[in-house]
Amino acid sequence: MPFVRIDTLGTDAARLDALGRAVHEALVETIGIPSNDRFQVLTGHDGVHSTLRHDDYLGVPRDEGIVYVAITMRSGRTPERKQALYRRIAELAHAYAGTEPRNVFVTVTENESADWSLGHGLAQYTGTPPS
Repeated sequence: MPFVRIDTLGTDAARLDALGRAVHEALVETIGIPSNDRFQVLTGHDGVHSTLRHDDYLGVPRDEGIVYVAITMRSGRTPERKQALYRRIAELAHAYAGTEPRNVFVTVTENESADWSLGHGLAQYTGTPPS
């Protein structure tokens, strides 16, 4: 169950929705998550009260179209699957939201089953009933 946070600058609800769909579809296609396993926080920053910073690190020119995608998920995916995920997110973000692939910045943070509670104060993935 990935938890996704998407932050972008100067956007509207339609673009946020398109970016959310792009990331979710990429996760379903490349990582194999269930299609109904969607947990996302989509945030648009106005550039005044909140903003995003970026530079041209590693020779990738970025601009105000920057999109940060932070994915937290359980560990176990190969580097090849992660690379396929990054590529597919960039492709779909471009197709659905018009975001230039160079402006799609993705991070993955992995953790273990005991690090998740999906409700009721339980760690459902551990299979251990509450005490």
